[in-house]
Amino acid sequence: MADTLEFNEIYQEVKGSMNDGRLRLSRQGVIFKNSKTGKVDNIQASELAEGIWRRVALGHGLKLLTKNGHVYKYDGFRESEFDKLSEFFKSNYRLELAEKDLCVKGWNWGTVKFGGQLLSFDIGEQPVFEIPLSNVSQCTTGKNEVTLEFHQNDDAEVSLMEVRFYVPPTQEDGVDPVEAFAQNVLSKADVIQATGDAICIFRELQCLTPRGRYDIRIYPTFLHLHGKTFDYKIPYTTVLRLFLLPHKDQRQMFFVISLDPPIKQGQTRYHFLILLFSKDEDISLTLNMNEDEVEKRFEGRLTKNMSGSLYEMVSRVMKALVNRKITVPGNFQGHSGAQCITCSYKASSGLLYPLERGFIYVHKPPVHIRFDEISFVNFARGTTTTRSFDFEIETKQGTQYTFSSIEREEYGKLFDFVNAKKLNIKNRGHKESMPQSYDEYADSDEDQHDAYLERMKEEGKIREENADDSSDESGEETDESFNPGEEEDDVAEEFDSEVSASSDGGSDREEKRKPAKKAKIVKERKPRKKSSEIKKGKDPNAPKRPMSAYMLWLNASREKIKSDHPGISITDLSKKAGELWKSMSKEKKEEWDRKAEDAKRDYEKAMKEYSEGGKSESSKKERSKKKQQQQQGKGKAERKAAPSKALAKSPAKQLGESFKSKEFVSSEESSGDNKKEDSEEEEIASTPPSLEDSASGSD
Repeated sequence: MADTLEFNEIYQEVKGSMNDGRLRLSRQGVIFKNSKTGKVDNIQASELAEGIWRRVALGHGLKLLTKNGHVYKYDGFRESEFDKLSEFFKSNYRLELAEKDLCVKGWNWGTVKFGGQLLSFDIGEQPVFEIPLSNVSQCTTGKNEVTLEFHQNDDAEVSLMEVRFYVPPTQEDGVDPVEAFAQNVLSKADVIQATGDAICIFRELQCLTPRGRYDIRIYPTFLHLHGKTFDYKIPYTTVLRLFLLPHKDQRQMFFVISLDPPIKQGQTRYHFLILLFSKDEDISLTLNMNEDEVEKRFEGRLTKNMSGSLYEMVSRVMKALVNRKITVPGNFQGHSGAQCITCSYKASSGLLYPLERGFIYVHKPPVHIRFDEISFVNFARGTTTTRSFDFEIETKQGTQYTFSSIEREEYGKLFDFVNAKKLNIKNRGHKESMPQSYDEYADSDEDQHDAYLERMKEEGKIREENADDSSDESGEETDESFNPGEEEDDVAEEFDSEVSASSDGGSDREEKRKPAKKAKIVKERKPRKKSSEIKKGKDPNAPKRPMSAYMLWLNASREKIKSDHPGISITDLSKKAGELWKSMSKEKKEEWDRKAEDAKRDYEKAMKEYSEGGKSESSKKERSKKKQQQQQGKGKAERKAAPSKALAKSPAKQLGESFKSKEFVSSEESSGDNKKEDSEEEEIASTPPSLEDSASGSD
């Protein structure tokens, strides 16, 4: 026979609820761990008094009674496991596993037996039902009645609210059977009765859940929250865990009490009690007990007179009374140095604390997730901005929690923490390189020296200066290419197509203006094309821009930083260099500033020589182009200026015929009236007012 037996998904009845867990039987005793609450029941082999095997609703069950009166019940066994369990109990615990069946006659009268913390209603020798008295929340008496009310569990679909017992009167004098029944129940029941004075009282504590200011009265078996509107009585047996969490501002502390079953306010359930304390608030506390009682009850964990921070006193008293450890944050440290991460859950902002065995979110609504409940976690991109990401947790039961709006600087820290805890990361394959990408920009918003930013600024200055230089050069080219002398050469060409009825002076002015438009449109486009081509292509012979003082120092110190920090990444090297430069003395910085000034002067000198050489070459090219254009223009003028020369040879004839030449008359005759009117309208429309005035003056 094996020394150890293990049963998975065996059920334990705890306060009327059905909670699954793991049952382990060994030579030393029986251990049951609740999967939901994490609570562990440890029964030593020497404490076992009786073991009973019986048929129940979920198959078969095991009932264990201890010598001090405690009862433990585990359901969900198969009938075939009886032989194995019976042999194990006999060989290891020296107990006979007795078989007892429940009475199913359906009678509603019988006898009540009180054994330890169990009320058993029997008919004859067979039990009908059993009530754990720890589940009783209230006991009230009537004339011949006793009513038991029970703690409620929100997870159960159907709950037993109350049971009423009819107690017939007896003939015995001085003994009231109803009161005797009630006293037996109350002696073992988990009934909250504020009898006697409180051990201590904490006045006006700030409570976040439920919200308000409450006086906390500490009694031996329960905690009493007294507010202006509501009162809550919390038995210490309902406390699962205690948490003491520092606020991100390092000036406040959260004290969190996890409850099961929760406290209720109408239809609202509070599974967590959250108190907020200031670190600066101190208190002197005197317990309402004599020193011998304090020593006997708390065994040195508390003293009659204590003083210190308020949060320390509350947590110390609660730890001693509840007899549970206080959970504090582990080794996790965020980007800002805090032990928590700012995020949002269900549209409310709060703090997520990575603990050694789980996560807890404070405060609205509070959430506690243990690592053994987690199926996987997921790092998701933020929906509204790339400056944040979401952290998703899915439990083995299928519940999903999404903590959103986490700063991207926290990514690396949280990823490393989750990885170290060996949690299953759903998107590990897709996001493996993300920590590096987030770290590259992690310090971009901090007020530190940023080498990358410095380089971008320097390149921006270079682009601006190059743009200014190119615009100046292109302006000179357009001015040089525009030649007013060419307009006179093109007068004859325009004169043939548009005949003027005004004087020679007016026609000359019109003719000068029109070719000017043509020259401007055609000849200004070419240099613009060239200037854009100059901007696109960078001259490899141009002098290189001088480096700043910081970049000169960085190039000189890069190898030293690498040797001082072997294996340092490029990102960390830039960050380290920025820190060293920032901490450098003013005298050392001035030395590099001088070197930068020298480099700048050398650059300006080289740039001047480079620009002068480039301009001389461009001016030669422009002069040759102008010469060709002038020669072409003269050839055109000689071919097309014959009518104007003939007009100049006969001034007397022109005067006698009101300045009209034969050529002008013949052109009128060859053209129709409509054509003449159109040409006059076009001439008037294209003549500016200043030229019209001068023409009328000459007439």
